[in-house]
Amino acid sequence: MPEQRPSVLDVGNCDPDHASMRRLLSHFGVEPDRVMSVDEAMTALSDKSYDLVLVNRLIFADGSDALPLIERMQADDRLKDTPVMMISNYADAQERAMAAGAKCGFGKGDLNDPATLEKLRPYLDSVTA
Repeated sequence: MPEQRPSVLDVGNCDPDHASMRRLLSHFGVEPDRVMSVDEAMTALSDKSYDLVLVNRLIFADGSDALPLIERMQADDRLKDTPVMMISNYADAQERAMAAGAKCGFGKGDLNDPATLEKLRPYLDSVTA
């Protein structure tokens, strides 16, 4: 039986940042799905099971805060165990996300840091670099 690749949902990143996420996730053989709003993310999450959700601090399409996605996921019994990480360089945003139930995320400034791969590894390690 072939090994199943992990699935990742990328929420709210602009085109250049989505390309950066794709490069980062390629270390795990992952091609992320992409949505541009909290509502689209909730729809995607109801249609498919994801191993990890990466959400930009500010949703690029409309500038909205991503925290409501984390809160909605935590309030949904089907989604509360799906790992979600906030993508933000701001420590206060990371703290708010973790207080709402997210895993420790990372900033775009850390995309090339080996520590970021280690943060992702527990969720995406079925495909090794």
